[in-house]
Amino acid sequence: MNAPMIASSHTISVLVDNEPGILARVVGLFSGRGYNIESLTVAETDAKENLSRITIVTAGTPMVIEQIKAQLDRLVPVHKVRDLTVEGPHIERELALVKVKSSGDKRVEALRLADVFRAKVIDAKMDSFVFEVTGNSDKVQTFIGLMEGLGLVDVGRTGIVAMSRGGDAL
Repeated sequence: MNAPMIASSHTISVLVDNEPGILARVVGLFSGRGYNIESLTVAETDAKENLSRITIVTAGTPMVIEQIKAQLDRLVPVHKVRDLTVEGPHIERELALVKVKSSGDKRVEALRLADVFRAKVIDAKMDSFVFEVTGNSDKVQTFIGLMEGLGLVDVGRTGIVAMSRGGDAL
């Protein structure tokens, strides 16, 4: 009897031409096949060459991940597709803005925890703060979870940005 294939999370980096509609085509590829995108970031990375990097975090069995990579690679404006999760050591970071409304001891505790997590206060009012926290997704999620009991009002997250370690470019 074969063991069931276990879905795991993968970070995929895609180098594309920076042109109208490419993001819609990539997202359409996922939605059309019923694949979920856990995180998505995109930005121009090379203005001279007119290139953008799309970082996608998705989950699936090894067979599904291979299908996703192959289908991405077939899109015309795609230059490279790399699964950073299987290619070796890589760095992942996320940024979040976290608004907390509190007073008294809860306000002091929010500031203390922000210091522990190296979160920056980027806006301060008499009854609220907006913190900027960066790090891996677990760190960001832990900080947000701790702020829930201290007056969490709002959260904005960028999604994951990732890059392989070492001297090789995407």
